[in-house]
Order: sequence, then C-alpha cells, then structure tokens
Amino acid sequence: MTAFHPWDPAFLADPYPAYAELRAQGRVHYYEPTNQWLVPHHADVSALLRDRRLGRTYQHRFTHEDFGRAAPPAEHEPFHTLNDHGMLDLEPPDHTRIRRLVSKAFTPRTVEQLKPYVNRLAGELVDRLVEAGGGDLLADVAEPLPVAVIAEMLGVPEADRAPLRPWSADICGMYELNPSEDTATKAVRASVEFSAYLRELIAERRKEPGDDLISGLIAAHDEGDRLTEQEMISTCVLLLNAGHEATVNSTVNGWYALFRNPEQLAALRADHSLVPSAVEELMRYDTPLQLFERWVLDEIEIDGTTIPRGAEIAMLFGSANHDPEVFENPERLDLTRKENPHISFSAGIHYCIGAPLARIELSASMTALLEKAPTLRLAAEPERKPNFVIRGLEGLSVEVG
Repeated sequence: MTAFHPWDPAFLADPYPAYAELRAQGRVHYYEPTNQWLVPHHADVSALLRDRRLGRTYQHRFTHEDFGRAAPPAEHEPFHTLNDHGMLDLEPPDHTRIRRLVSKAFTPRTVEQLKPYVNRLAGELVDRLVEAGGGDLLADVAEPLPVAVIAEMLGVPEADRAPLRPWSADICGMYELNPSEDTATKAVRASVEFSAYLRELIAERRKEPGDDLISGLIAAHDEGDRLTEQEMISTCVLLLNAGHEATVNSTVNGWYALFRNPEQLAALRADHSLVPSAVEELMRYDTPLQLFERWVLDEIEIDGTTIPRGAEIAMLFGSANHDPEVFENPERLDLTRKENPHISFSAGIHYCIGAPLARIELSASMTALLEKAPTLRLAAEPERKPNFVIRGLEGLSVEVG
C-alpha cells in the first residue's frame, strides 16, 4: 500500500488520487504506522457506521487490559475525562440516554428559531469584509459565524467568547493520527480551562436559568434521569467543537473549490437557488472530516479479511465521498448533483446532531457572500493546515471590488 501518506504535504494538498488507488487495491488495508485498518469504499463505510459490532469506545464492555490496549497516560486524564463523557465517544446505553436528553434541549424548533440571527450575523460579517475590500475569509467570516452562533445557543456571554476557538483547536489536535506529546499537553490545558469555565457557567444557570441551551440541558430529564455535571460539560464542549470545526472548514474548503472551478461559481452566481445543493456538494467534494475511527468489539470480516476484536478501523470519509460506485464523475464538482448521499455528517447512532444547524450556517454565509460580494475572488493561494483528519486551510485571502 503505497498511496496513503497522511503526514506528506503532497498527500495533504490533494489526497483524492491516493484514495482512488486505495479503492482499486481492495476494500480494507492494514496501515502499520497507526495500527489501523483503513476502509475506503462508500458501501463499507456506510455499513460499518451502523454496525453494532464496532464502537466509538470499548470501555462499556472491556477494560483496557481485556481489550489488549494500554490505558492513556495519567497526565492526559483531563482530556480523556472531558472527551469520554461526550455522546460522540459513548455507546448505548449511555449514548442513548445522553442523546435523548440533549435532543430535548437541542430541538429542530430551537435550531429553526436561530435562522434570523444566523442570517443577520452572516450579513454583518460579509458587509465588513466588503467595506474592507477583502480580507481573510476564514478569520473574517467562516470562523466568527459558527462560533458566535453556538456560543449564543449555549448562553456564553459575548465577553467570554475569545478563548472558545483556541480551546477548541487545542482539544481537536488530539483527533489527528498519532498526536505528539506537545499536542497532548495543549489539549490537557485547554480541557482543564474550558471545563472550569463551563462549571462556573452551569452553576450560574442553575441559580438563574435563561432561555439558552445550558439552561435547557440542566432542565432536561427523562423518567427521573438527568445529565451529570460532567456530561453537561462534555456535551457543551462537543457541541462547540463539532458545531464550528466542520462549518469553518467546509466554508473555506468550499470557496477554495469554487475559485478553482470558475464555471461552477459562475452558475451559482447566476442562480442562488443552487445554494442548498451547492452546500451538500462542497461538503462531499472536499470533506472536512476525512477519517472517523471505530473499535472492533466483536470480530468482523471484510472481503475475506478477518479483523479481530481489539483492532481499530479508520473509515475514510473523504474516499467514500469520491467513490465512483456511488457518485457519477466523483472528481467533478457539480453543484446541481441530484443524488448526493455523502457521509460528511457520519451515519447511524452517531449521526451529527448539529447537521441542521451546520446547513443553516453554511447556506447563510454562502448566500450573503453571493449577494453582497458578487465579485469575490481569490487574492493569494492558501496554505493547507498540516492536518489530515480535520481538513482545512490556514486562511483564505480574498478581494472584493
């Protein structure tokens, strides 16, 4: 297997040709540097996301020793306490209970009510970009919009929001392949600081509930069941991190793809009704989350290869979203694509609870840019972040006028 090089800048610049090689070479590949089994085909990824023989955790059934895995270093404990109590890294029955309780506060109606706020904020951010004649689309629009929206939802006061993005970036560093000790140190520090902040905010909302998600999480109960304080803290961090990382990267990856496909950008500018299908296609075309992991809880077989209990499977979302078995001309950006079963929001019980909000945010920023900055153009070639799992750009310099 020569195609997969997740730390190679050339691969990071464009991993999609390598994925085509992986798909051609088979349905599953063992990758020694990360001790993972790579799965590149859409049908397999889609099925495995729903397969209960796999899990985001194994600790509901096995100890580390039983599973043949070493426990995380003690000094990393604050990160793992925070991460392991979020519903993304839990399995039933805990996952079922927490998702049900969170869903009571994070309702479709709650999300829909945010639309006017999201549209207004997107418009204001784009207005400032236009007045300045351009700038960094990431720092000026893509990032502040979802961070402000999820902070508004949670009830984080505006004066407290500055550390949210740095905390999130440091925590998300741990989701890359083989993170360094320096990455772990930053993640632990961010976990401690973020948790302490939220503990205080939750205490305030217990005394004086407001019309916000944290107050809703405190109030949510089901047959006497409530979220523990740690579950609340982990849920808030998950909603913030997942609630903007994908949206930020989808925005800049998407606009960079549009600039490199001028005929598609011209079609979008001529017909703004394409925005909903453009959002879906851009998430497919350059997938913000390239890889999602699962533990093998019970032995499985893929195409004649037995994968034992205790192994880790890495499902390649970016590859699945370019599988020609599912997508016609997958390497072509087609904003009118009708059949688009991309898996950028995952699938199964861990399907992204924030997907409706992400779609509202992506549509709002795209519409505002199309309406208010019709001459938006690339000012300089961007640099890719040196990350594989969470795919994004360091910035996106643009000009208007």
